[in-house]
Amino acid sequence: MAAGTPLDCGLPVGTNLFSAGHSRASFERQVALQKDLAGKCRATNASVLPHVTTRNTARDMDVIRGALDEKKISYFGYSYGTYLGTVYTQMFPGRTDRMVLDGAIDPRKFGPRLLREVVGENEQALADWASWAAARNDTYGLGRTRAQVLATIDRVIRASARAPLTVGSAPDAFQLDDTQTPFLLLAGLDSDTDASRAALGEQVSVLNEAAAGQPTRLSPQFAGLLRFALTGEQSHHGSVQSAVICGDVAAPRDPEVYWRAIERSRAAYPRFGALANNIGPCAFWDRPREKPTQVKHDTKALIVSATGDTRTAHKGAVALHGLLPSSKLITLKGANRHAIYGLYENVCVDNKVNQYLATGRLPANDRTCSKQAGLQPR
Repeated sequence: MAAGTPLDCGLPVGTNLFSAGHSRASFERQVALQKDLAGKCRATNASVLPHVTTRNTARDMDVIRGALDEKKISYFGYSYGTYLGTVYTQMFPGRTDRMVLDGAIDPRKFGPRLLREVVGENEQALADWASWAAARNDTYGLGRTRAQVLATIDRVIRASARAPLTVGSAPDAFQLDDTQTPFLLLAGLDSDTDASRAALGEQVSVLNEAAAGQPTRLSPQFAGLLRFALTGEQSHHGSVQSAVICGDVAAPRDPEVYWRAIERSRAAYPRFGALANNIGPCAFWDRPREKPTQVKHDTKALIVSATGDTRTAHKGAVALHGLLPSSKLITLKGANRHAIYGLYENVCVDNKVNQYLATGRLPANDRTCSKQAGLQPR
């Protein structure tokens, strides 16, 4: 078997998840950027793009199963991997053994506008983080109450809308405008551990200093995040992410559809509405060759989800559970966390998943774990 070549469109950024910003002018810049990202992929990989889809990956999985001469495969998937696993069960029913879907997606919602499903969860997670930061004002200097910390964040975003913020120094110096600063906040909300919250605290402190015109120093972690988002260092990441999601599900083509949704979202979701509803490269992508997968076959699977998941909404896991009546759902209450098993150190969740993997027997009933019941990483 020949070695594969990673898909890379030579993009200038590692992600397309930017905000529309505060104005029509910033939105128009996003329209131009996202159109350019799609154009670069078409120019470099036109012959490949139609085939980079979840359904084709599922077909590849079944080829591997056949090559191994196995009647069934076991499968563990996080996040997008839950959608891939679900698609496999529908295209090849009866060919799975143990199946764990952690951070599960409602397959009916998968597509270019998936972030709209978790915009409220991200606003809430940011507010929860603001309370945490307020209790540590002596460290981060962002405010002594939740409201004060959120007001600081809003001032930072407004400042980046007036003029780009300069953070860091050569060789890691970056200019950040209001289409980019919300992404940095979003990126820091995938977990509510103290370590994750401290990293976001350091980053927001840097942004706050930059908004005040002060020189700033970047931690290696923050510099790495900025290089990922704002340079071509991780072009392959954004290339693959765009190719799969745009190849699976069509997006609206008219920029006005996005602008109207952005404007409607601002009051309820002041930090993330313009990001979750922003236009993306899929608006300029060729139409998918296949229709999205419909769930018609029941499957025994163990679904894992946190109530405050900021990437794949808990309601999506509940919906998938309903589509697969023979599945069981483990719910982790009180955690703003994406991807739990083996990563979050919640003993309750880990034990239940381990028992299923060891025995192949699903729990008799759905189970609920609490954030406090598990050991949390420091």
